[in-house]
Amino acid sequence: MALQLAEVPTPFFAIDEDALAENLRILGRVQAETGAKILLAQKAFSNFALYPMIGEVLAGTTASGLFEARLGHEEMGKETHIFSPAYRSSEFDEILGYVDHLSFNSFAQWEAFSPQALAAGKSCGLRVNPNHSTQDGGIYDPCAPGSRLGILKKDFLGKNLRGIEGLHFHTLCEQGFDALQETLNAFLDQFGEYLPLMRWLNLGGGHHITRADYDVDGLINCLQVLHRTYGVQLYLEPGEAVVLNAGTLTASVVDIVHNEMDIAILDTSAACHMPDVIEMPYRPPVLGAGNPQEKAHTYRLAGPTCLAGDVIGDYSFDDPLKPGDRLVFGDMALYTMVKTNTFNGMPLPTILTGSPSRKDWRVLRKFGYEDFKMRL
Repeated sequence: MALQLAEVPTPFFAIDEDALAENLRILGRVQAETGAKILLAQKAFSNFALYPMIGEVLAGTTASGLFEARLGHEEMGKETHIFSPAYRSSEFDEILGYVDHLSFNSFAQWEAFSPQALAAGKSCGLRVNPNHSTQDGGIYDPCAPGSRLGILKKDFLGKNLRGIEGLHFHTLCEQGFDALQETLNAFLDQFGEYLPLMRWLNLGGGHHITRADYDVDGLINCLQVLHRTYGVQLYLEPGEAVVLNAGTLTASVVDIVHNEMDIAILDTSAACHMPDVIEMPYRPPVLGAGNPQEKAHTYRLAGPTCLAGDVIGDYSFDDPLKPGDRLVFGDMALYTMVKTNTFNGMPLPTILTGSPSRKDWRVLRKFGYEDFKMRL
């Protein structure tokens, strides 16, 4: 018998395989028309049960450290790339057993680890910093003053690039093609002279390619021109674009309190289940809800932890909320399950996957007390 979402206790994540397939269709078109290879950035989405589906289209995975590298290698088994701000010598030999491409964040790291990497036959590159911000993302801006990410042009002076096969820049966050074009121009102005020496160029992540208003044709044309001009293998490593709008988080109202406004306390937490709400900040969509005062009844949606700031946001509804009502938060596949935590002993949401069109939902993982206890 097919599992019905209404029967599943809240809170739970549900990964929409129909939406994921549509995202993969768009990304597959970019690959087919440009020759570029697209990698899943696992920092945004690491639900490896979906890796076989994703791996049918994408070229592989990219990792930020040992555990992600191992996961991508074992569960998708295609190309595995890694970038770390600083590799640890105690992990490096194991990393080499999982990855094909490595990007280094400094010449000191390259000089320290290149003998091992080259002896193992790995393709090595350097992450560069074009020093050109296209966003006001604060903690999400790798080109912000004082950034630790990427090598500046001035640090290339006098350096020997023998053994380096690629360059890597990653400067975007949830941005359109215009930001990529602007960044690429800055990159070429500073580092274009080195591209004839390279075999590949990684344009990083943060590309919202599957967003409805993204200029996919502009991206395709740009990649085609870039390849014709320099002859390098191009890589993109989006995370959000792979699973954009492909997941929900369903929660229930537990209580309604009033302090200058109506506040609905839910069984889900911004701090524990959707940390980007607090970090970015970010206001997730809620099915059927509007902006404050847009509909008849406005509520502040808040979590049940002891953190005073465990607040998701203010929303309005056609009808009053009451305990037991279910709310569905959208766009919850990315940067949620990989960031969940058990602060305050908060239970982790169940994870489901399935196809809404086929109504064949299944449980990937349930969590309980031991999942909280074992981390401590």
